[in-house]
Amino acid sequence: MVYFPHKNVLATKQFSREDLETVFATAKEMETILSGEKPGDLLRGKIMAAMFYEPSTRTRLSFESAMRRLGGKVITVSDASTCSLAKGETIEDNAKMVSIYCDIIVMRHPENNSVEKSAAVIDTPVINAGDGSNEHPTQAFLDIYTILKERGTIDNLKIALVGDLRYGRTAHSLVFFAGLFKNVEFTFISCDSLKMPEKVISFLKEKNIKYKETSSYKEGIVGADVLYVTRIQKERFPSETEYERVKNDFILTKEMLLATNPNITILHPLPRVNEISNDVDELPNAAFFRQAQNGVPIRMALLYLLLKK
Repeated sequence: MVYFPHKNVLATKQFSREDLETVFATAKEMETILSGEKPGDLLRGKIMAAMFYEPSTRTRLSFESAMRRLGGKVITVSDASTCSLAKGETIEDNAKMVSIYCDIIVMRHPENNSVEKSAAVIDTPVINAGDGSNEHPTQAFLDIYTILKERGTIDNLKIALVGDLRYGRTAHSLVFFAGLFKNVEFTFISCDSLKMPEKVISFLKEKNIKYKETSSYKEGIVGADVLYVTRIQKERFPSETEYERVKNDFILTKEMLLATNPNITILHPLPRVNEISNDVDELPNAAFFRQAQNGVPIRMALLYLLLKK
């Protein structure tokens, strides 16, 4: 049995580089199940509850696919208006009730730290599938896994992140994980109102990790190995006016890319709106759909590691 010293997946900061390597090695094993080389019945008899109180396509479906491909079953809560939360039940009580019916919970919720609060009151393992603008740790697992597959290493890479770095929970989680590797440097590209939050900057300073901030897209990607693009998240903005003011500030085109850094690996957690033009898709280093595909084996690995204790 592979050693994995965690009951829950709540935040990137709970994991070490060794933990990541364990998850990635397990994900490679899961790929043999996906290819049909090995049977997929490792979690037969187990039930996953998917509690999604925010819209989700890739994360929810990849978790459901992951559980079913391992022989498990899925029950779902996908709308707060149709469950007891609409009657005034607390998120903690809701989690206590759902935990009775399942072996593991995967939760997405619009409030920061809501998943951690739920995990604190139950014994059932909990996976954070995104809590407000805070974190999205399973996305970070698959992002680092994708970079590793595309570039061969994480050590010594220069990673540029662009767009909504203030509210973009996937960007926060990626930085926390990439910071576990050697000599990684970051460039943060955004307007002033969407700059990386202080909790991320404090982490980089504490770990003596090099970073720089710029509002110039072209300047920011020169010399970078990886570009992580995020959409401007309308649902996180306090006002429509503020969103409209910045929504078109950072758009990646094939022409701009070829003129500045044609070999940079391009990632995006998806969905995209207009921040990557469609002509970028044809480039061999456009890795964002391969990135999404990696979500299933990574989430299979996490489900297996948490349930096969």
